[in-house]
Parts: sequence; C-alpha cells; structure tokens
Amino acid sequence: MTAIRRDSVQSLERAFDLLEALSAGGELGVTELASRTGLVPSTAHRLLHTLTKRGYVAQSPETGRYQLGYKVVEVASALEHRLSRLRAVARPHLEALQKATGETVNLVVLDADRVVYVGQVEGSRSVRMFTAVGAAAPAHTTGSGKAIMAYGPPEVVELLYADREPLERLTPRTLVTVEALQDDFKRIRRRGYALDNEEHEEGVSCVAAPVFDHTGLPVAAISVSGPTARILHADTAELGALLVDHARQVSEALGHRAVARPAAS
Repeated sequence: MTAIRRDSVQSLERAFDLLEALSAGGELGVTELASRTGLVPSTAHRLLHTLTKRGYVAQSPETGRYQLGYKVVEVASALEHRLSRLRAVARPHLEALQKATGETVNLVVLDADRVVYVGQVEGSRSVRMFTAVGAAAPAHTTGSGKAIMAYGPPEVVELLYADREPLERLTPRTLVTVEALQDDFKRIRRRGYALDNEEHEEGVSCVAAPVFDHTGLPVAAISVSGPTARILHADTAELGALLVDHARQVSEALGHRAVARPAAS
C-alpha cells in the first residue's frame, strides 16, 4: 500500500491505490482489492461504490467483481494525444539510433519521482534489455530521469526529495542523496548527456539525452541501454554526441529553439 503523506487527502490516496491495483488487469473482488491495498473491506467497498458511480470503475453484474471503467480512457485521452505526437516525432530517431548501435533505444518521460517508458525499439544483439513500454522506474536511478531533471527547475528536485534521504537504493552505485544528484546534474549539463553506470541494475548501463519542448523545458529523454561492457567504454562520448544530436532534432520538431546556456558551475 502507498504510504499516506501528511499533506495528502487520505481518501484520495486510498482511491488511487484501488485504481492502481485494478490497473494490473482482470476482475477483482472487494476482499482481494482490500488485501492488495491494505484497506479494510468496508472502506474498499465504499470507495469502489463512489468510483463506480463516476465511471472510473465498472462492476460486473454477473460476478460482482470490479475492473477499470472507460472513464479512465476518457481522462487519459488528452495525455495520449500529447504522447502520440511525441512518439511520432521521436520514432524515426529511435530507429536510427537502434540501427547505428544495435542496442535497445527508449523514449522516456518523467512522472514526479519516476520515469515511464513510452516508446522503444528493441536491440538486435543477442543480449538485450527488455524494459517494457509502460514500465516505470525511480527517476534518480536512471540516465533518462537524471537527464530530464538536470535541465529542469533546480528547486523541483529539492522539493521532490525533501525529507526522503537516503533515496531508494537499487544497486551499490545508486545515488542516494540530493547533493550527489546535484553534482551529477552539473556533469550532465557540461557534456549534454547523462550516464547510468549500473545505478538501476547491476551489469546494465545507459546513456541518455534530454528532449525539450517549445517552451524550453525538458519533456522527455532518449536513451540507449545495454550491458555495461558495451555501453560504457572508450566510445561513450561518441554515443553521447549521437544521442544529443538526435534529441536536438526531436526537440526542434517540437518547436524548441536552442539558446546559448551559461556554463554550469
């Protein structure tokens, strides 16, 4: 169950817990949903009744079990429209990068403290990465997440991770303090791309470059990931430059016009 923050509305948190439990697919009963979310059945039943009335949850008249309702699709349609444009613009560049490297290439967006994989071209090599479209990961553990955060408003990172140190550690190399992240962001801004040096998964690394929209804000990242021995080597700078070039072209297609940035301190 998701921990309840002091500044959150508890009933909303619990309703979202139920929606996320249902997002795995299939029909679930009240008892099973209560067990998965840590709610008492009476509370789960009351919240499900409200969600059903609003169309976010549907109840089977035959079994009495619950599944996601079509209102979720309606609400998500605007987001899907925005993502569709991003995917369409980025797709040729993902394919070109995969052809040039043979590695798995991802299109990733930032969602609060997570990254979500919204596009992918699988690698052609015998050992490939199999992160699926729709999967999420802690942003601070990934090259893509760091690439986006490095170019965003600096205060956002401070607020996002306030009172949460040490951050979640997935490997011995994971950066677990805001200070360590901020130091890495300086390096990212100097070279133009981010590195994940086995910070998310041991034996796996990636190189990522940010994509900007017409307002100049980072809205996504393109990454190339694979076994560390193939990703982080003498040609890493060349791979980084290739990613930066493709990310720049995607940004320009989204209306971004680059301006000279002051050197990072």
